[in-house]
Amino acid sequence: MAFLADALARVKPSATIAVTQKARELKASGRDVIGLGAGEPDFDTPDNVKEAAIAAIRRGETKYPPVSGIAPLREAIARKFKRENNLDYKPEQTIVGTGGKQVLFNAFMATLNPGDEVIIPKPYWVSYPEMVAICGGTSVYAETSIDNGFKLTAAALEKAISPKTKWLLMNSPSNPSGAAYTESELKALAAVLMKHSQVWVLTDDMYEHLTYGDFVFKTIAEVEPALYPRTLTMNGVSKAYAMTGWRIGYAAGPVELIKAMDMIQGQQTSGACTIAQWASVEALNGPQDFVHKNKAIFQGRRDLVVSMLNQARGISCPSPEGAFYVYPSCAALIGKKTESGKVIATDEDFVSALLDQEGVAVVHGSAFGLGPNFRISYATSEALLEEACSRIQRFTASLV
Repeated sequence: MAFLADALARVKPSATIAVTQKARELKASGRDVIGLGAGEPDFDTPDNVKEAAIAAIRRGETKYPPVSGIAPLREAIARKFKRENNLDYKPEQTIVGTGGKQVLFNAFMATLNPGDEVIIPKPYWVSYPEMVAICGGTSVYAETSIDNGFKLTAAALEKAISPKTKWLLMNSPSNPSGAAYTESELKALAAVLMKHSQVWVLTDDMYEHLTYGDFVFKTIAEVEPALYPRTLTMNGVSKAYAMTGWRIGYAAGPVELIKAMDMIQGQQTSGACTIAQWASVEALNGPQDFVHKNKAIFQGRRDLVVSMLNQARGISCPSPEGAFYVYPSCAALIGKKTESGKVIATDEDFVSALLDQEGVAVVHGSAFGLGPNFRISYATSEALLEEACSRIQRFTASLV
């Protein structure tokens, strides 16, 4: 009898965490490394949010919270969905988790049986298929391409649906591509879903507030109200409010699903940190100037990175609608050789050689299910981004 669970054989380590850790280790050893692997804003948490946490500590808000979240936060979440997404949720239709990952994991654990399928568009966040696998489901990948902006089309969705499909997992704006769906694109997908009543939608809107230019964010239950009874809308404070370490994610959906997720969480971690929850109340209810200011900074960084990467030999980089990632193609460089004679056979070879030769850490696209591409997080200073892109230009020019 094996000691470790068979489920572990179906799960791979996080590539994004691995790249970030390798960059840390190289820096610690004295290498000049620019890490562009982490999906984390470089801004500090807003002062009003910090002060709310300090005030909560001083009030003695340090006891076990309700499993689904403290009442003021669940009320703030319901107001947020109404204010920003035109979605009517009662507080009892919401749940708070220790980060978005726990919310997603609980939803899958509460609903998936062996053989149930979850449609995941490529490229996908690295944790999605691993969560599905741990919970006993089967990931079915829907194809996208650089030509359609890495977005799921109605035709591709229809092709992926089977009698075993339980969920469509959407992420807009997307990690890793930054692609975000317009209202018309969501309506086209919703029209397909309306023909398949067994398919629920789990929409990961974590990057909702990071969209650029004239893009108007919409979420699918807002665009097609008929999908409201079978949609779980997930979000969190990590990205928009620079609160990654506070570990607060949340979701809203049908009461019966929320109750099932509450039961799992009650046996898993119980409620999320009370101090972080009170900070999140302030984030959602307080001034939003911080969000708009940082959004403008991110847009400038995006434009810088896209421009410089498209000047690099053999790189093609579309300009994404949101998040803080770009997902350029390095297809034209496959088969080239480095100065040391190493052949670039895959996108993983590309990012490995880039790190070795120029000290720039990025994540290979095959980790996200679609290559030959690589992901860059531009959640760092313009000075570092400019230096990193200059190094990438130098690296690609050196390939023969």
